Amino acid sequence: MSTESATGSGDAGITVTPDAADEAISLLEGESMDTDVAGLRLFVQQGGCAGLSYGMRFDNEPEDDDTVVEQHGLRVFVDPASINYIGGSTLAYEGGLQGAGFHVENPNATSSCGCGESFRT
Repeated sequence: MSTESATGSGDAGITVTPDAADEAISLLEGESMDTDVAGLRLFVQQGGCAGLSYGMRFDNEPEDDDTVVEQHGLRVFVDPASINYIGGSTLAYEGGLQGAGFHVENPNATSSCGCGESFRT
């Protein structure tokens, strides 16, 4: 398992904005999960109108081969296959009446669908 600190993101890492970390930690705590061990899993799966789509879920702990990024008190777990597609990305959160939620700003995406939920590299 590789781990990155709050200051390093690098090409293979994920950057987490403070708002995204705060929201995810709040949701983790709402699920009574230990934020010192548990985290947000960010992954890529087949699907969506552009070919690949992002997925997120909470996990109690990372897998042995995960990249683990810890920023702003949030642990993010990314499997080896997904890191190839989303390494260097930023996980952000935007609130508001319309379109509130997490989104991935992916510099590896060569195109994306109109809704921004799927992409192609």
